[in-house]
Amino acid sequence: MQSANPVPPTALTADERLTPAYYFRHEGLGPYLTRLLTGCSSVFGIKATMAADLDGGGQGLMAGQGVIEAGALLQGEVFVQHGARIEAGAQVIGPVLVCAGAVVAAGALVRDHSVIGPGCRIGFGAEITRSLLAGHVFMKHPCFIGDSVIGRRVNIGSFCSTTGLRCDRGPVAEPAIEEITVNLDGHRIPTGQTKFGAVIGDEVALPAGTVLSPGTLIGPGTVVYPRDHIGGFLPAGSRVR
Repeated sequence: MQSANPVPPTALTADERLTPAYYFRHEGLGPYLTRLLTGCSSVFGIKATMAADLDGGGQGLMAGQGVIEAGALLQGEVFVQHGARIEAGAQVIGPVLVCAGAVVAAGALVRDHSVIGPGCRIGFGAEITRSLLAGHVFMKHPCFIGDSVIGRRVNIGSFCSTTGLRCDRGPVAEPAIEEITVNLDGHRIPTGQTKFGAVIGDEVALPAGTVLSPGTLIGPGTVVYPRDHIGGFLPAGSRVR
C-alpha cells in the first residue's frame, strides 16, 4: 500500500535508484546523449530536458545529414544524423532526433519530443512519443512506448505497451491533471509529471504482450518472464515471473 505522504523532492538526489546512472551506461551513445544522461540528477528530469533541447532548434544535435527516403512523411523539425535512415512509409512528427545508425522503418510512427538513439531499429507498427530510446533498442513489431526512458540494448516485444496516464480516479482528462508517482519502499515519490510511462534500464527484454503501469522502474539486466502486466520498481538483475 502506498504511503499517505509523498516523499519530498529533496529525496530524489539521495536515492541512487532514481538516478540515470543506476539504469544506463552512456558509453558509445555520442556527445548529446552522454551529456543528457550525465547532466540530469534524476531520471524524472530526462524527458523535460530532452524536450527543451528539441524545442531549442536542434543546436548541438546534428552530426551530418542522414538518409530520408522518398515517401517518408515528415512534419515539423526532424533532425537526422549522418548514418541514420528514415524509410519510405515511415511517419515522423517533430521535433524528433534520429541518431547515427538508427533506422525508422516503413510503417513506424515517431511522434513529438522523442530521441531515437544510435543503432535503434523501429519497425512496422511501432509507435513512440515523448520518449528517449538510448541506443540499440529493438522495436521491430507493433508496440507503444510513450513518456518513457529506455536504455541500451532493450528489446520491446510485439504488442508491448507503456501506460503513462492515471485512469483509476474516474473519467480520463486530457490534458492530464493527476501527477504520476512511483512507489519505492512503500513511499510515493513524485515525478512532477502528469504523464510518465516507464524507465527501463540497459539490457532488458520485454516479452510480447507485456503492459507496464504508469511510473514503472525496471533496473538494468532484469529478466521478465512472459506475463501480461508489471509495475512498481524492479531492482537491477531481478527475475520477474
